[in-house]
Amino acid sequence: MHYVYLMIAIVGEVIGTSFMKQSDGFTRLVPSLITAAGYAVAFYFLSLTLRVIPTGIAYAIWSAVGVVLIAAIAWIFQGQKLDAAALIGIAFIVTGVVIMNGFSKSLPH
Repeated sequence: MHYVYLMIAIVGEVIGTSFMKQSDGFTRLVPSLITAAGYAVAFYFLSLTLRVIPTGIAYAIWSAVGVVLIAAIAWIFQGQKLDAAALIGIAFIVTGVVIMNGFSKSLPH
């Protein structure tokens, strides 16, 4: 269940971050509220995750998956360009998470 909580936390953070751009510096009410709600969900479920998964490992997974999802959303919905260097960097991030999950003895199984 701890990985489900972590995924919910990541999705909350991705929603919050995606709508932060739409909030226009928190001057638009609805996107600002969605940003706040996304982060509230994210931190609540991250706190549940940290009951089982060590902080460094959980945060590394959170950050990596969040970066990949945010980059994809920005590319698809906001017109952000991803050049070769960005794609290689994202591949390294994904590789790091796969290595951690596959080989770290710090993770609960």
